Amino acid sequence: MSFALVQKVNDQQKKKEVVDARSGDTVRVYQKIREGNKERIQMFEGVVIRTDNKGQHTSRITVRKVASGVGVEKSFLLHSPLVERVEVVRRAKVRRNFLSYLRQRSGKSARLTAVDFDRKAVNDVHDAKAEAEAERLKEEAAKAAEAKQAEADKAQAELEAKQKAVEDAHKDNA
Repeated sequence: MSFALVQKVNDQQKKKEVVDARSGDTVRVYQKIREGNKERIQMFEGVVIRTDNKGQHTSRITVRKVASGVGVEKSFLLHSPLVERVEVVRRAKVRRNFLSYLRQRSGKSARLTAVDFDRKAVNDVHDAKAEAEAERLKEEAAKAAEAKQAEADKAQAELEAKQKAVEDAHKDNA
């Protein structure tokens, strides 16, 4: 296989734009989760402790957060179709790419010094496909809720009809 062909396939898999997430940033990653035949979007917020392969289609960030006293780390491929969007919440001053020392720290010693940044400029990434997919998921959820409500209304109407029939039968017997 020629290098040009591999490069062409890789470029097709890339998203047009991704957020410039750096080590030390606090980010919110919105990821698509599929459970059975249902899909939903789940948010994971934490500190980026590692960035890999920045300019390539295998670009990855490792995000760490502490949940219920337990450190949780997740790696996200930025160009993956399962990652809806990445939003930078805070930016911190760090002098290295891999912040592994944060794993041994907790509380105040794990804090990073915040830096001012233009939040709108950094997060201004629009992926039309991802936005359309998010809209589709919302519509599906609304349709499912509507169908569930209609089913509940139907069951309630049947219950009221049965109750009325029982009351009528009770009146006839009296």
